[in-house]
Amino acid sequence: MTRAAPAAGSAALSHEARADLDFVLAWRRRWADRLYPRLVAETRAATADTPLADRKAAMPQVRAQPVYPWFAWSERASQKALWRAVSDAVAAEGPIEMPAHPRGSLTLDPGLRLPDWYTDWDIHVQPGGVWRADASARVYELGAKLVMMGDNDDYAFHSRFVETCAGDLGTPARIVDLGCGFGKSTWPFKRAYPEAEVIGVDLAAPCLRLAHAKAEAQGLEVHFRQADVTTDTGIEAGSADFVTATMLIHELPQPQLRGFFAEAARLLRPGGRMAVLDFQFTGDPVRDTAMVEHGTRNNEPFLPGMMAQDTAAMAREAGFARAGWVAFDERGKGRLPTLAWPERAEWHFPWAVLEAEMPA
Repeated sequence: MTRAAPAAGSAALSHEARADLDFVLAWRRRWADRLYPRLVAETRAATADTPLADRKAAMPQVRAQPVYPWFAWSERASQKALWRAVSDAVAAEGPIEMPAHPRGSLTLDPGLRLPDWYTDWDIHVQPGGVWRADASARVYELGAKLVMMGDNDDYAFHSRFVETCAGDLGTPARIVDLGCGFGKSTWPFKRAYPEAEVIGVDLAAPCLRLAHAKAEAQGLEVHFRQADVTTDTGIEAGSADFVTATMLIHELPQPQLRGFFAEAARLLRPGGRMAVLDFQFTGDPVRDTAMVEHGTRNNEPFLPGMMAQDTAAMAREAGFARAGWVAFDERGKGRLPTLAWPERAEWHFPWAVLEAEMPA
């Protein structure tokens, strides 16, 4: 049974808007649990006599299968339909209202020039990106729930990340969330560590306004600031106990990826830790091929390059020690002990966590 689509912000959805969202959600689920397994089965049948060695060998074989055009078209078309449905759903909502007496803070930089690598692409195929207007942030917020096949309505995914990857920090004084977006990855840290100063940093002013407003509505004292996390966040060096980023580094070109690790290392005190939730290859040639092509179909041009890089080595070059990746199971287990995922027939993102620590 299809779960009802989540509400957009605080406004009640019309029957028509909810029906549109339910349709897109059902479409994406069928793409994941019907078309993808069919693609895997056809590819394996076609290569039974010559098993695929790696994703490079798999790519022409995957593309040759009868179901492939439908799989590829449905991924991009359903993403476009998602944004159209979400845009219609939030169209009636006005500007983001700022709290009159905030607990936390919002620091925007009106002189900040957004970099070309950030603005030249409509990332995730979201028309206009997330940075143009308040409506862009609202669209992104609701779309982020649907992208997870409707299984992230209360952001349990991010809470699970905090619990299983940062649940043993003791009494941290400062936690910094780099590339925080509209705050879904930041709020769980403040709930888990209410005595800590929690700072979220992002380029998109509309997302930061929404993050701030929603933090205040939850009674959370979080400090949001606009800055480029790949150059200089403006936060004091050596002042953070924990630095994190969620679904960020696959959006960065290689020079900025190195800059991200350098800034994260600069922020951390000796012995401070970093945990980055993103993607890694699984070793399954068909799944890894689909992931590479996802970067193209979803307007995420830097994703394949990030996954192909030795990002753990990049972290070590920036000054981190004991940097390495482990798998992350978003269905309930969260962090796994190694870079190995449970068997799943349907399509799923290969979530993984890069963990590193600054020398004491």
